[in-house]
Amino acid sequence: MSTDVLWYLARGTGVVSLIMLTVVVVLGVGGRSGRPVFGLPRFAVVSVHRNASLLAVSLIAVHILTLFFDPYAQLKLVDLFVPFLGEYRPLWLGLGTLAFDLILALVVTSLLRHRLGVTAWRAVHWLAYLCWPVALLHGLGTGTDNGEVWMWAVSIACAAGVVSALGWRLSDRFAPVGSLR
Repeated sequence: MSTDVLWYLARGTGVVSLIMLTVVVVLGVGGRSGRPVFGLPRFAVVSVHRNASLLAVSLIAVHILTLFFDPYAQLKLVDLFVPFLGEYRPLWLGLGTLAFDLILALVVTSLLRHRLGVTAWRAVHWLAYLCWPVALLHGLGTGTDNGEVWMWAVSIACAAGVVSALGWRLSDRFAPVGSLR
């Protein structure tokens, strides 16, 4: 496989991963509401959230693997799991590694949810609120498209979506599951 193909695939999956993580956070907030969201009942929002999460994790895996095998990126195996050790833009790459580690925690606890219990799972799941801005900063700091207008437009649109969802979550109009009964 050509180095250019790996590089473009890594860039593309990075941007689409950010978009999908944004969708996941917004749907996660919406799934906690006792009201229909986006014209969908709660069970449908939860189902779309779960499937969007799987797609986001898959895209992130492709993003990381293509960068690992791309000779330009020169990532070591340790760079994939231990933040801030990479040689190329260590802070920004480290934020991506940190976001990946947080996503791994979310995936593992979701797979073990039936053994952990809802309270423990939910406590770890709050990491999603930390994971998203860390991933956003990673893309803005290390991505080769970070100076492009379209990348800033995507990032601003993602930020607006998450800020709007969180604003709704914190407002009086938000009705948590069970509060409408």
